[in-house]
Amino acid sequence: MTTLPATMRHIAASGPGGPEVLALATGPLPALRAGEVLIRVAAAGVNRVDCQQRAGGYAPPPGAGPILGVEVAGDVVALGADVRNLRVGDRVCALVESGGYAEYCAAPERQCLRWPAGYDAARAAALPEAFFTVWANLYATACLRPGETLLVHGGTSGIGTTAIQLARELGSRVIATAGTAAKCEACVRLGADAAIDYRREDFVARVREITGGRGVDVVLDIVGGPYVSRNLQCLAQRGRLVIIAFMGGAIAEALDFRRLLVKHLTITGSTLRPRSVDEKAALAVELAERVWPILDAGRCAPVIDRRFPLADAALAHARMEASEHIGKLVLEVA
Repeated sequence: MTTLPATMRHIAASGPGGPEVLALATGPLPALRAGEVLIRVAAAGVNRVDCQQRAGGYAPPPGAGPILGVEVAGDVVALGADVRNLRVGDRVCALVESGGYAEYCAAPERQCLRWPAGYDAARAAALPEAFFTVWANLYATACLRPGETLLVHGGTSGIGTTAIQLARELGSRVIATAGTAAKCEACVRLGADAAIDYRREDFVARVREITGGRGVDVVLDIVGGPYVSRNLQCLAQRGRLVIIAFMGGAIAEALDFRRLLVKHLTITGSTLRPRSVDEKAALAVELAERVWPILDAGRCAPVIDRRFPLADAALAHARMEASEHIGKLVLEVA
């Protein structure tokens, strides 16, 4: 039987602010609720939502703890009541509401997935947030089909690198946008058919050129605001615009709804973190059946930009906010 310590190290924020407010602290291990397992964290993913919460611009869902971090990988060391399928010693990665930047983290059993074959902790920790998000939005919501064309904004983000690889693997054509020539090259290496430098080119005109005037079937957008109208111009007949963030602003102006009606377009959006355990569990089942065999085969692997020790969480946040990264940033805990 595993003997657990009385306390654990974790990252705490002294208050809303820049990355410098993050520092190591010591506190109690999380208490397990029914249906949860305790994971000894070996690695945790860093995501933009963590930066937004640290800065005071994002309120976590009710019941979430104060410790940052929404995805972890490690081994199960304790079981809560009503845990059915996991056992102590199992290696899992998990999507969690909070608590990832710590040596121990509680996770709903049904939001845990095994490590794919050959993965280490860092690569496993880089999976949950991106793959849950991409699957929920491109496949469960937008119903992206083989043969259709996808436009991905922010192609070198964790979400972008995942969307490019998975859509290409499942038979779609992919166009990506990125902010430098080097990032565009990275998108193409990952499988994008074309990449557009949005700082130097008009992505609407380039999408029309690349698709022979037809447009794309689905747009996955993290910008919002000024991109909404332009995204609609990129869509083909019966196209779907999926908005998952609004880094460019939450308000869109000058929308021409005639285009929406004439072309039978759909605008939708979603967030992952506030969804219920049942909703996330359903996504986990689909990922286990449809995506994990692809990962086991060595395809669609997460792109790791850089690994940081847990104590250097502030440096990881600074790199995230500088938008210099290509792929995922990971904290190594164990």
